[in-house]
Amino acid sequence: MGKRVLVTGADTFWGGRVIQALEDDPDIEVILGLGEHDPSVPFDRAEFVRADQTYSILHRLVQATKVDTIIHTFLVSDSTLAKSRALHEINVIGTMNLLAAASAAGSNVTNLVVKSSTKVYGANERDPYWFSEDTRRSTPAKTMVERSLIEAEALIADFAIDRPQTAVSVMRFANVLSGGLATPITQNLSRPLCPILIGFDPLLQFVSAEDVVRTLEHATRLQLRGVYNVAGDGRLPWSEIIAIVGSRPLPLPSLHHRILMRPLAAAGIYEMPTELADLLRFGRGVDCAKILATGFTFRRSSVAAVQAFGEHLRLDRSTGSEPLTYRYEHDVEQFFRHSPAVVHRD
Repeated sequence: MGKRVLVTGADTFWGGRVIQALEDDPDIEVILGLGEHDPSVPFDRAEFVRADQTYSILHRLVQATKVDTIIHTFLVSDSTLAKSRALHEINVIGTMNLLAAASAAGSNVTNLVVKSSTKVYGANERDPYWFSEDTRRSTPAKTMVERSLIEAEALIADFAIDRPQTAVSVMRFANVLSGGLATPITQNLSRPLCPILIGFDPLLQFVSAEDVVRTLEHATRLQLRGVYNVAGDGRLPWSEIIAIVGSRPLPLPSLHHRILMRPLAAAGIYEMPTELADLLRFGRGVDCAKILATGFTFRRSSVAAVQAFGEHLRLDRSTGSEPLTYRYEHDVEQFFRHSPAVVHRD
């Protein structure tokens, strides 16, 4: 019997693309996608199940379908997508429900892969040049997105200790650059003028969307255990990144940038959340020796990821193409009523 995989965040950029990649794997028998809204990409053989953001129905779903692998892509690392309370509910309460379902009596889950972020390290003037997976933050987390990610990872670490029969891996990804992915960094870089804080030119790392999906596949296939940093080789100054993508610097005072950015953010032109402002002061670098030691190879370095994003922006400006959207009508009850084929029967 092939693997039976459940992917959270199936309606998000990452969940949809992970599912599309898994559909090409003949060793996977069943793929279930869990999400609150309609998926943004088409699925060939995956089943989509609608659920709330805290995944309160996950226990029922795991028991009924006998999935053995869960890929958790729905840890929110962009604070502009949700308010503080929602971030806590999604990242912490949602992870608690997921772990409770995976560890319940009768659960078949033996493999858990989690998509996290290097935001757990923060960005501070006292930071080391490179963070390894066991390096502690220099200062306590001061934003909800960082606190919620740290708390979610702590829950996952406890789960890994309490359930040694399950292979648990946490992938901490650096900043991602990709066409179609909207983040404060990609949004700012896509403008003719890109914010830069006066007196600072930090060194940043990036990873391509392709390598993000490949890493999650790699961790799933090898059933890796532990925490892994994931970032393309090399670090680039923010000013050089701006030049590569074809933008120009918009200098802002470091102490009063929030006041100047407020009307621009309200208009949807720029975004400068606290965690990004810290990054654009002090930068961040992570050591990826651990993931490389598992046999994974990156297809793009940090420089190549920036260059590819710049090419996408130039192409997008010249074509003005519109993204396609797709609709799926399965809700939870429809799934259990009309999709018996994906439910394992002893």
